[in-house]
Amino acid sequence: MAVAISSSTSLISSAWQATLQHYNNPRDYPLIPPCHSNPNPISNSFNFKRHHRPSSSKFNDHVLSSSSSSKLSPIPTLFSFSGCGCSWIQDNSMVHDYATSYGGVSNKCYSLPTTKTVDVSSVSDLFEFICSGPLVDKIGITPERVGLSIDKWLLYGSQLCRLFQLNELKLTIPQKARLYHYYIPVFMWCEDQIALHNSKFHDGDDDVPPLVIGFSAPQGCGKTTLVFALDYLFKTTKRKSATVSIDDFYLTAQGQTELRENNPGNALLEYRGNSGSHDLQLSVETLEALTKLTKEGMKMKVPRYDKSAYSGRGDRADSSTWPEVEGPLTVILFEGWMLGFKPLPADVVKAVDPQLEIVNKNLEAYYDVWDKYIDAWVVIKIQDPSYVYRWRLQAEIAMRQAGKAGMSDEEVNDFVSRYLPAYKAYLPTLYAEGPSGSDPDRVLAIDIDEERNPILAN
Repeated sequence: MAVAISSSTSLISSAWQATLQHYNNPRDYPLIPPCHSNPNPISNSFNFKRHHRPSSSKFNDHVLSSSSSSKLSPIPTLFSFSGCGCSWIQDNSMVHDYATSYGGVSNKCYSLPTTKTVDVSSVSDLFEFICSGPLVDKIGITPERVGLSIDKWLLYGSQLCRLFQLNELKLTIPQKARLYHYYIPVFMWCEDQIALHNSKFHDGDDDVPPLVIGFSAPQGCGKTTLVFALDYLFKTTKRKSATVSIDDFYLTAQGQTELRENNPGNALLEYRGNSGSHDLQLSVETLEALTKLTKEGMKMKVPRYDKSAYSGRGDRADSSTWPEVEGPLTVILFEGWMLGFKPLPADVVKAVDPQLEIVNKNLEAYYDVWDKYIDAWVVIKIQDPSYVYRWRLQAEIAMRQAGKAGMSDEEVNDFVSRYLPAYKAYLPTLYAEGPSGSDPDRVLAIDIDEERNPILAN
């Protein structure tokens, strides 16, 4: 994209000077924490990698304070990277030291410089880099809009660097691309969707339901990391958000056993995953309750699933461990590998795998318990479903290198094979037609490559 930088230089310069005021006055910029030599994890309620095997990868919620000692709500600031598929983070030695094992915490911490000045030309370089991204045209981010909002881009970039423990002054190209070509553009698209959603209600209406954004993407492609980054940005911009996954609605261990016994010999229903292995009533109750969190003081606990229970077969986590969310919610981020899948004619699914016939029948009930609640969609598209094998294997290798129990290559093959028929059957329709009942104008389709990076669609 050709951009006339000179016409935007004064605009960028002014925005940059305003941003520097934040850096130079920590009282006005409480999102960058003071140095703490021993960050202390105080919450293990959210399992970053919702994994089918035992996992102790947890976020470390950290109560922050500004130099004026005003406290913010606890928000996650550190997490382990082993097994999470964040290879872009680990791309070189120029990032900050961070925890590399489950439950580990870095001994070093960093804060933004309070005296260093940055030449406007470096902001112009960032401006050009942002405008060269593969999503800008798709989501309507013009060069003029980038110039007008460059302070926001800088602020969001700083916040994500803090979240992922990166040195924002020494980002590698993969790190820079992941932040400025992917996470921040998607966040801005979500902000636009929220504005569109809120415009349908009267000013001053105190009963506006939260916008529900669905994220449909195959396993291992980075959707959980994306949702985590978006949720963090919403919290740092003072918007209340909630995250929920289709994994949270799996049947209990007893229900899973009954499903297996009622479908003897069907490998696709032997373990959790495919349609039929979810508690649909729990889905309805949870989504209905979340969308009604419209006032201050309203609270509810969100279900979570413990994939480590029963030697990895899993069970619903005890309700005492479920995280609590409080209204009024602005947005609900709902993610899952099979969100938006549509039932197909029986002969079509049988041609893919005869075992899919019952799975396809089960799928008929899913629109009313999942998809109908979703107002806007992010569909992450992959070129080849076999990528899931590689991504799953990468995660298991990382777990083993971290000293944790990980699947063997053969186990990875068996695990992914139980999902691959559904990918082969349902992804083509999802990509061609969009999710069931969705408004095409409110669907953001993002093509990614084998390295999980956004690319221009063919």
